[in-house]
Amino acid sequence: MSRIPLDPRTAPSFQAAAKVSLQDAQLRKNVKHATEVIQAKRKKLVDEKKDWQELREAGRQIRAHSLAHLEIYLEEFERNFTRAGGVLHWARDAKEAQEIVVRLTREIGADEVIKIKSMTTEEIQLNRALEAAGVKAYETDLAELIIQLGEDQPSHIVVPALHKNRTQIREIFMREMNLPNLGESPQDLADAARTFLREKFLRVKTGVSGANFLIAETGGICIVESEGNGRMCLTMPETLIAVVGIEKVIPRFQDLEVMLQILARSATGERMNPYNSIWTGVHEGDGPKAMHVVLLDNARTDVLADGEGRQTLQCIRCAACLNACPVYRQTGGHAYGSVYAGPIGAILTPQMMGMEHAQSLPYASSLCGACYEVCPVKINIPEVLIHLRHKVVERSGWWAPEKVAMKAVATVFRSEKRFRAAQRLGRMAEAPLVKKEKQVEGLVQLKGSETTTPGWIGWLPGLMGGWTDTRDLQAMPNETFRDWWEKR
Repeated sequence: MSRIPLDPRTAPSFQAAAKVSLQDAQLRKNVKHATEVIQAKRKKLVDEKKDWQELREAGRQIRAHSLAHLEIYLEEFERNFTRAGGVLHWARDAKEAQEIVVRLTREIGADEVIKIKSMTTEEIQLNRALEAAGVKAYETDLAELIIQLGEDQPSHIVVPALHKNRTQIREIFMREMNLPNLGESPQDLADAARTFLREKFLRVKTGVSGANFLIAETGGICIVESEGNGRMCLTMPETLIAVVGIEKVIPRFQDLEVMLQILARSATGERMNPYNSIWTGVHEGDGPKAMHVVLLDNARTDVLADGEGRQTLQCIRCAACLNACPVYRQTGGHAYGSVYAGPIGAILTPQMMGMEHAQSLPYASSLCGACYEVCPVKINIPEVLIHLRHKVVERSGWWAPEKVAMKAVATVFRSEKRFRAAQRLGRMAEAPLVKKEKQVEGLVQLKGSETTTPGWIGWLPGLMGGWTDTRDLQAMPNETFRDWWEKR
């Protein structure tokens, strides 16, 4: 039942992977339908909040303040969490986090764990590490269960099986749960998953989770979810192990007043998540007898040190940017080669995994700005994308096509004579490629000017062909504005 995790170190470039995804009509249909449904629900509930922009700004300030004073709030969380009976572990990277969790399972003699949906455990490839140590991990989130049973990969931060439709899910359940007569209604599928998981909840004594927020003031971990499986994993096991990124800390319990409002609306289009659990340490007769939190760095402090890129860590994993992104909606999440897909993945993965492993991701965007408009904590993703593109170019040698092209353009633009000469040469060079005349209607005419374009180019050679593979290029005008102005 194992699956090879997405890994930017071995994944193909986004452009290569996207071409494969674009050939899958069913995947594109599934992704389009699901994101449109979520977007519509989100819009309805956001519109009813007259103070939505104020909430966004409050969320941004809370997250930015937490990051600016991260060491203070992490130490405060550690004091309060350990005072409540919890055990805290610090992990510098994915390998160290894996080793801590494996060691804890060996100490308690666990050969099985039940898991709450967690992007952080996906990030460190925890399931694979547990399997190598002889520990079986059971995903209990419905979408994650579908992915695990289907030996697939998550394609969305909130809805990992978004690329699967009902028929495909039924086929997986029939095969993996041995249910040849399974019905096809959503109720039938939910009942099958409930029966399959209930036995695991009642039998497995160790739970593994992530966390949506760490509350410094109380030492509590907050987990929000929609199915109740998270509550079962929190209350039923004797031991609970939470793997959490250090950026998830917030200062006060009262900050949840803002964070829970913007998270639910942005993630699933709900006013409030059905299940909001806050667990603080160990309590006699209530919940796990032992509780561990593994605080994970895994390059987060490197991101924090980047003045432009650090806003990436404000992310609350709502996936609103994925649902709004025109690129993601065409390619789905697998093309990003990372557990973090979409616009947030395009800026998070290169910074956490290293630019050398994900140089194509900052270019997986049209820079339309839709992601920034919907982000509940106002991460300026287009700004960070441009920042990372600059890093990609800077890392390349002087011979990089982008550098050579921009230096050539700069040389031309510094001189009016060179600029006019380049225009003349451009018209001459494009002449054999121009195919047709096209009348442009509805344009405002300058007196004495014509609104006919000289034609359209449908093919360009070499690297420039990337543009004309999917669109036509308008030919240069017969008369420039400078020429027109000088004649008059």
